[in-house]
Amino acid sequence: MTRRMLDWLGHAVLLAAMLLAYTQGARAAEQRACDIYAAATPCVAAFSTTRALYSSYRGPLYQVTRLVDGAQKDIGLLPDGYADAAAQDAFCAHSACAITKLYDQSANHNDMVPAPRGGAAAGPYLNGYDLPASARGVVITVAGHKAYGIAIRPGMGYRIDHPKGTAVHGQPEGVYMVTSALYLNNRCCFDFGNAESNDLDNNAGHMDAINIMCHGTIPCGANAGLDMENGIYGHLKVPDGTEFVTDMGANDGQKSYAIYQGNAQSGTLTTTGPLPLPPGYGPMQQEGAIILGIGGDNSNWASGYFFEGVMTKGMPSANTMQRVQQDIVAARYAPREMPRRH
Repeated sequence: MTRRMLDWLGHAVLLAAMLLAYTQGARAAEQRACDIYAAATPCVAAFSTTRALYSSYRGPLYQVTRLVDGAQKDIGLLPDGYADAAAQDAFCAHSACAITKLYDQSANHNDMVPAPRGGAAAGPYLNGYDLPASARGVVITVAGHKAYGIAIRPGMGYRIDHPKGTAVHGQPEGVYMVTSALYLNNRCCFDFGNAESNDLDNNAGHMDAINIMCHGTIPCGANAGLDMENGIYGHLKVPDGTEFVTDMGANDGQKSYAIYQGNAQSGTLTTTGPLPLPPGYGPMQQEGAIILGIGGDNSNWASGYFFEGVMTKGMPSANTMQRVQQDIVAARYAPREMPRRH
């Protein structure tokens, strides 16, 4: 090899190293939702099928199970922190697949699986468990990458009854999810957040979960609200047909709460501002379980889309919520195959 070729090779290696360092540095510097919440109101649970919610997270997002043979695969991340949909496509190329686990990206590892039977309903799966969602229920893009969301239908739902670190007994907390107004119905309950640990309706104040559902038929009349058990409060209208919705709640656990809502593709959040807790709800009596797509007693008749969601310990400020909205908008959610429900 000539000296000139060696010099060229050396320059190429140096350039590649510089590009790698730049990419890694930019990735590390990019704040995601849970970086923004820390440290005053840290994430205690963080789920997504589309992207990392910490700039440092490198683990799996979700698990798919192949129906033809029961084989399972964890779906992880591309180097830029977005879901590796190609890994799912390859694994599920010749069989239907279901999403059988949602990995918690926080240090608490509060992973969710299909929910067990509850006081309101049993699921249609073995021993009354709810069904897992199809791994191809909704196809989108995020940051230009193909990704899959969760399409909840009646009889589906996810849960962990005894997680670590979630708010209980009147402690303050925040919750958000990126969802949609396209796939909703008016049945109970498309919730994400804090619920009872025994799968029963334990009365007012034992839940603190963000909710979105139709309040009518056509148009949907979707509202964002906070399901605090035996009532959804703080209704904030979601424009009908909004493809991606940011749906947020914050609760001091003692006297007041607030709802935030926005278009997850653009703009800022609207808010109810601080509202007094309804009579009989303060102080709150949260039990700390985590649910998705169902009510606290496994009311599993709702439908809806889920792309990401976070629970915090501590009540986030309005400014923090707006900064998280900026991060969500920067993810560039876009539709690809998003059927409408109503």
